[in-house]
Amino acid sequence: MKQGIHPANYRLVVFKDMSNGHSFLSRSTANSKETVQWEDGNEYPVIKLEISNTSHPFYTGKNMLVDTAGRIDKFKKRYAKK
Repeated sequence: MKQGIHPANYRLVVFKDMSNGHSFLSRSTANSKETVQWEDGNEYPVIKLEISNTSHPFYTGKNMLVDTAGRIDKFKKRYAKK
């Protein structure tokens, strides 16, 4: 690896999936003003996620309601011959 191009300020951060409440601890350089107390009793910065592997349809196998009709109508409207 090249020297001097990777960030040196990695720290422990809690990532929280807001759709189902699942949290996990990992290292990151992302900034956060909020903190949360983790299971080990220490306080860590928290990064809120909209979706993670515990809520993503690809990993869970559950279908997600998608507005395909709206997308198709938009496509036809945009590329219709005039």
